[in-house]
Amino acid sequence: MSDAQGYMLPCGRDVETVWERLDPFDSGRADAHDHACEYCSAARESLRVLREVTGELASEASSPPPGLTGRIMSAVRAEVRRHTMLTLPTAEPGGVRISEQAVAAVLRFAADSVDGVRARRCRITATETDGAVEVAMSLAVSYRGFAADAIDEVRERVRAAAAARVGISLVRLDLTVEDLFDV
Repeated sequence: MSDAQGYMLPCGRDVETVWERLDPFDSGRADAHDHACEYCSAARESLRVLREVTGELASEASSPPPGLTGRIMSAVRAEVRRHTMLTLPTAEPGGVRISEQAVAAVLRFAADSVDGVRARRCRITATETDGAVEVAMSLAVSYRGFAADAIDEVRERVRAAAAARVGISLVRLDLTVEDLFDV
């Protein structure tokens, strides 16, 4: 399964497809959807920046740190998803809304604060209950510095950050360890 699967644009294409179609688009072999879709166009511009930056990194004599491209792609995917908003509970008139991307950033930061753990993808789904969400987060763990109780600590810190920093409650938190890293 590709890391980009699940990062669907509102038009139905995923970010990986837009990435793969950059060269055909630039060489005049774009399809009608490529030309007409505002979501693909916005993603394409972000991906061009990504391609330029990674090209510059590749031309440098030093090697980029492991996982850099993955982290950049996560940021690009987060930018594409920024339009999705959550309504926060408030007693004030008018309501308060926050992007899912901002909530995901807070929750990933909480998970990253645990020694030997790095947050990867964070998918947030609003529930029927006002101010409650379901979260699915993937993690990479250090094969040298990972403690047995680290996942419990991640769960505790993510739940605390959701409540204290964002004002939402988690009705479900699924954590998946997908990868190992060396540090």
